[in-house]
Amino acid sequence: MRYRPLGRTGIEVSTYCLGTMMFGSVGNKDHDASVRAIHTALDAGINFVDTADMYSAGESETIVGKALQGRRDDVVLATKVYFPMGEDPNRRGNGRRWITRAVEESLKRLDTDWIDLYQVHRFDPRTDIEETLGVLGDLVAQGKIRAFGSSTFPAERIAESHHVAERRGLSRFRTEQPPYSLLGRGVETAVLPTCQRYEMGVLTWSPLASGLLTGKYRAGQPIDLTVGRAALSPHRFDQSIPENVAKLDTVEQFALLAEELGCTLPELAIAFPLAHPAVTSVIIGPRTQEQVESLLKGATLTLDDATLDRIDEIVPPGVDRYQVDGVWRPDSLTNPATRRRAVGDRAAGE
Repeated sequence: MRYRPLGRTGIEVSTYCLGTMMFGSVGNKDHDASVRAIHTALDAGINFVDTADMYSAGESETIVGKALQGRRDDVVLATKVYFPMGEDPNRRGNGRRWITRAVEESLKRLDTDWIDLYQVHRFDPRTDIEETLGVLGDLVAQGKIRAFGSSTFPAERIAESHHVAERRGLSRFRTEQPPYSLLGRGVETAVLPTCQRYEMGVLTWSPLASGLLTGKYRAGQPIDLTVGRAALSPHRFDQSIPENVAKLDTVEQFALLAEELGCTLPELAIAFPLAHPAVTSVIIGPRTQEQVESLLKGATLTLDDATLDRIDEIVPPGVDRYQVDGVWRPDSLTNPATRRRAVGDRAAGE
């Protein structure tokens, strides 16, 4: 296992980060089996574990807490806050009131006194970034967290947060967690360069492009839309949709490249983000111990310039070949009212 500095935090982390979204009710419901999978990753040299309060409504954090008993000091533990944790409208978001409570609940589920990296899971347009940075800085001062970061923020919001931190004398985001894969390279345009500009650590998620790069789904072969990843996102795998056929054709090109390199498609997919100089660690999200063992086989794979050139030919830099689920989209795109003047205003200006 290789290790890299996590931005300017002074922390060294493994280039593979164990993501635990699939441990709990949405994935592996067997707590003991999930703990064994986590131990397998730790025994292989992974020292970086990422979870979130909303994964299986807190169950993932509970499982991670069980797995780290007796091993807590050896692990860099990351979790996240933002998404709703119940029906109460105030149990969500990035405001001081909720973050102050949410961190205590995460600490209890994780059965630990501190969190190494506390991340804001998404940008919150309802909350002033100054308030978010202020409360996170207070948590660092209280010793409840060691550092904090953002997740899936657009480049302009990352830059804004650093500007506000400097202007107000606040602590700043030390890391960013964006989606990045062979099929989703949009973050190369601005997000990754912005992270480099501010010397942030970067841990990327969805290297297997929501299952498209697992090798299970191939062009021209029938896909059962009622099981596995296809059941969770049938719109992504339905081959009656021309865009999906095009994506699978692209997957075939990467599968052929992996075969030429003598590795598996998932190994190629996970090695790719680590070739970017901005990236510290890539999050793998296994469900079982067997999947952990399989993914770890590619931990030493390094891609040379010739291979990276081939990848650029298949999917050009900065291009997304698929729409990443769960990415925050601004209100200016999702709310038509933000792009349309009121009828009276239009008439007055004519």
